[in-house]
Amino acid sequence: MDTKELNRVANHMVMPNKGILAADESTGTIKKRFDSINVESTEEKRRDWRQLLFQTHSISDYISGVILFDETLRQISSEGEKFVDLLNNKDILPGIKVDKSTHPLPLSEGEVITEGLDGLRGRLEEYLNLGAKFTKWRAVINISDKLPTDYAINVNSYHLALYSALSQEVGLVPIVEPEVLMDGHHSIDRCAEITTKTLKKVFNDLDDSNVYLPGIVLKPNMILSGKEASNRADPKEVAKYTVDVLENTVPKEVPGIAFLSGGQEDQESIDNLNEINIFSKKNKSPWELTYSYGRGLQAAPLKIWNGKNENIENAQKEFEKRGISASKARQGNY
Repeated sequence: MDTKELNRVANHMVMPNKGILAADESTGTIKKRFDSINVESTEEKRRDWRQLLFQTHSISDYISGVILFDETLRQISSEGEKFVDLLNNKDILPGIKVDKSTHPLPLSEGEVITEGLDGLRGRLEEYLNLGAKFTKWRAVINISDKLPTDYAINVNSYHLALYSALSQEVGLVPIVEPEVLMDGHHSIDRCAEITTKTLKKVFNDLDDSNVYLPGIVLKPNMILSGKEASNRADPKEVAKYTVDVLENTVPKEVPGIAFLSGGQEDQESIDNLNEINIFSKKNKSPWELTYSYGRGLQAAPLKIWNGKNENIENAQKEFEKRGISASKARQGNY
């Protein structure tokens, strides 16, 4: 394991002013996105959409890395350039989603487990040869009056740790993504309680699995009120709760934390990230605090593109606008 290289890549992923674009939608997920704009989800159209994003002139000003799906990692642009090379030439690191999505957790109604460990070592070696520099695995924790169970937290945490160890073994930086969902009526205090419990378990398991912490990137949820809560916390409250939870759970050796948007509205994810960075600077937190957004960066330009070549330039302008906003929020300057 080349720890210096793992640390170099991790630091590049969370470098100042930039964030990570999550463009790793599975074939099924991107079909839903395309259905919303009445565009058929063909391989060519999926390539055209990702190409539009990656060829945006200013993308390297606000994007340090891109999480890709298996199909996208292998694709070639309409001009004959591998997407991996296109990104590398812009000093943007290509990464790859390696989990096989969530499935019902046995004997635990309402909870899920992320699958994909079978054959993972071989897939990781192939992805490294294809040019990937980092990986991503998402675990999902649901909140309700009775959930989550310790069973769900423990099994998902262990899978995250084993995935991380396998990734580092072959030379890939793992993005560790334990997402406590914002779906529900729960308070921000309940979110803080469950996220604290989850992150403590994750880092215990990472330590037990000999994972090199300076060679990972954490991708957690922000600490938010449930989406259906009657009184939702404002950005300043979100910032204080989020930084407090991180300072109680995340070792200082971790280079950076790239927040997921997690179902927030586009503007909400920007406002919260901005306040988190303002509060973090006052607290002198030890990590880079950045973003790893998917829909938050893509939703608006996707509607403008609408599957038509004549809309590419305007869609790229909107993508640039979203990226600049996220970059400013990542600096606490929005």
